Amino acid sequence: MPNYTWDSYFVELFDACVDEMDEGNHDFEAWFSDEDQDFLKAIGCREREFFDFVDDNVSSGGEDPTAIAALLVAAVRRDYFLTIQRGVASTKLVTPAELPAKTAELDGIVWLPRILGKARAKLRGEMHPDMMFGCGGDRAFLAKFDIHPADFLRVVWAAGDDDQKVLAYVKTPRV
Repeated sequence: MPNYTWDSYFVELFDACVDEMDEGNHDFEAWFSDEDQDFLKAIGCREREFFDFVDDNVSSGGEDPTAIAALLVAAVRRDYFLTIQRGVASTKLVTPAELPAKTAELDGIVWLPRILGKARAKLRGEMHPDMMFGCGGDRAFLAKFDIHPADFLRVVWAAGDDDQKVLAYVKTPRV
């Protein structure tokens, strides 16, 4: 897979999978050719993660997330995978039970502890198949604070384990 055009391949694959769903094929494991599977592995993306973005896109009538929003999130994950993990996938999976509750708060901000855990798992490629970074709850949280999901991932990456840095970013008014 050429690195220079990986983004085009991603969007073409996304659009092809949207077409599969529109035609009634929800068996995402049958969507991907060997080449597609190799591509997803090369960017640190699991098939189920890709499916979740496509599924939410189709369910929302193509509104949220768009192929471009999914690409931007995948780009942050890809960068982390290639630079920090040096292309070696983690073998750990973070389960839903390991995340803070949906009602958990950090400095009075509900959902922030949960999305922090999900973002860190997303960056490391450790999302359990029953979880999604960028799910409806995450999108509602991020929309409320006017933060793009990819930007949130970058902030979490830069902050490391310092939740206070992420909290300060979330609380910073957007212009």
